[in-house]
Amino acid sequence: MAKKKSTGKRAGASASKKTTRRVVKKSPPASRTKAASKKATGKKPKTVKKPKPKSASPSSRKTAAPSLENEIKKLDTQILKLINQRADATTRYIESKPNPHKALFEPRADDDLWQRLEGDNPGALPAHAVRGVFRQIISAARRRVKTQRVAYLGPPFSFTHLAAIERFGELADLYPVSTIASVFEEVNRANASYGVVPIENSTDGRIIDTLDMFQQLPLQICGEVALSIHLNLLAKCPRSEITEIYSKPQALSQCRDWLARNMPQARLYPVTSTTTAAELARNKSGVGAIASKQAAIEYDLDIIAENIEDNTNNVTRFAVIGDEVSRPTGRDRTSILLQIPDKPGALSDVLVIFKKAKINLTWIESFPVRGPEKGYQFFLDLDGHVSESRVNRVLAELEKQAVRIVLLGSYPQTEPRG
Repeated sequence: MAKKKSTGKRAGASASKKTTRRVVKKSPPASRTKAASKKATGKKPKTVKKPKPKSASPSSRKTAAPSLENEIKKLDTQILKLINQRADATTRYIESKPNPHKALFEPRADDDLWQRLEGDNPGALPAHAVRGVFRQIISAARRRVKTQRVAYLGPPFSFTHLAAIERFGELADLYPVSTIASVFEEVNRANASYGVVPIENSTDGRIIDTLDMFQQLPLQICGEVALSIHLNLLAKCPRSEITEIYSKPQALSQCRDWLARNMPQARLYPVTSTTTAAELARNKSGVGAIASKQAAIEYDLDIIAENIEDNTNNVTRFAVIGDEVSRPTGRDRTSILLQIPDKPGALSDVLVIFKKAKINLTWIESFPVRGPEKGYQFFLDLDGHVSESRVNRVLAELEKQAVRIVLLGSYPQTEPRG
């Protein structure tokens, strides 16, 4: 007998009963939900981004601006008061000395101050900027006692000018002359209290014009300035358009490798100074100059390439000439001019004297004696001060063997600045 099929009503009732049962299902993981959503819609599900922290509103910035402006004004007033107090105290200190005019030139005190300021500087202001601020204060204070007149190998913004500023400050009476010989003449005639001339470069060695003048006018070396020399290619046009490059011979020499690699198409022309080169670059198209960054600012030139010197430790030493006798500081240099007999072994005998005294001979340069006399003179630098007994003994021994000996001065050694 055939079984009867279930009616739709019965099936519906049965289904209805099933649907009344409550089934609690666990929610699928979020990743599965997103995947399902993506599959159903064909689109990526929207992600809820975390709100970014709100920046200060324009109104709050406007509120902060007057506050900062007031703080700056308050600091300006305090700084102005303090720098004037420092200048007044410096002037009083100089005037309290037994000989105030001699107290105007204290290279060791200046160098000690720069070193202390560099060690105490807590902020991001670079050492040369801090030094520049204090140098102006001290220069102004000294000017109130007496204006220091200083001749230097010009023109302005040459490296010798920068060395003069480094030692004496911009408020001294710094005036340029055209030759090294003119600097010596100005000091010798008392038209200037001091002169600044280059004496030695770490790349090119001696400055022969300066050493030659010490033969003619053996003035006193009363100080030195060591500058780190950074040379730059300056122009008013792009590098590709430069066909001529001008600078003084020493600067061209100190950049010869860089120029050969990077500017082979340009012809090199020596001129009397880096400043003259900068003037030419300003006034003539297609011309580059090798000079300082200060020259770029003064003559409105672009710095095409900076620090192009071949020797990264390129230092020039400048001599300060005058009639001051520097006091010993414990870290001094003594310079002498020495002529010895023109015979075999004479130089060797001299060097033995320094060896026995255990005195470090830091520099020796030879050049022919001027005039008809045969032989050579030697420019010597040695560690120590003439007031030290061991240095005095060496000088006495040298005098016994020398045809001529001239003490050019004992003065504090300085570290390179730049």
